[in-house]
Amino acid sequence: MRAMAAHPPEDLLHPAVRGTRIRVYVWDLVVRNTHWVIALAMALLIATGLYIAHPFGFPGTTPGSHFLMGWVKVVHFYAAIFFTLSVVVRIIWFFTSPVRYARWPQFIPVQRYRRRELLNSLKFYSFIRPRPPDVIGHNPLAGLSYLGVFLLYLVMITSGLALYAGSSLPGAFMKSFQFLVPIYGGLASARFIHHLVMWVLILFVILHIYANALTSALEENGEVDSIFSGYKFVHREDVEKELADEAAERAGRRRA
Repeated sequence: MRAMAAHPPEDLLHPAVRGTRIRVYVWDLVVRNTHWVIALAMALLIATGLYIAHPFGFPGTTPGSHFLMGWVKVVHFYAAIFFTLSVVVRIIWFFTSPVRYARWPQFIPVQRYRRRELLNSLKFYSFIRPRPPDVIGHNPLAGLSYLGVFLLYLVMITSGLALYAGSSLPGAFMKSFQFLVPIYGGLASARFIHHLVMWVLILFVILHIYANALTSALEENGEVDSIFSGYKFVHREDVEKELADEAAERAGRRRA
């Protein structure tokens, strides 16, 4: 039983400790680990990126200022490596995860029932609907927003590589990404896009924290805790409804 709890299969549901709720394994270990590596790397990248763009602390071009800037760039570079690797791993996991809530249909509403819940999600975030949509993983609107965020991650990665390539010495490995520079219209525009997308991601982080705290408070389902434990506490009927909707859709595709 201990091994099953450590690695629960996709549909293993555990009795909840209260009411009609059941404990559902939603976020697997890869999802949780990449989430926190990306979050930590973003914090370092934002802090160091702001310093690189607007250095402070040492006047003029004293030796101390060069020393500090050098270390800031080193931290930025290694944080970018961890960020890039985590984003790539998470993208691969979209297609290979054994847990349905981590896979790409959670981000692109291809199923009819998720397209139906997309409207409910819009109503909830527009303060028209008083409670969140009845979904277990990401609601369809959140899934689409995360898809957009991952596209922004790719913009940050490629524009960052373009900036590194433009400042690298001939023959250096990073110079192999020089082909990205004209794609962004030159180093100046790559730097502007890199900086602009950073502020968009900062806004996303603020909204992300607020939305998760709001949903967790309204649903009392452990939304915030789930990114640590992997489990949510959800109503049994919501799970049964989602499984029935998926089964009906699969049956409809087989008949077609």
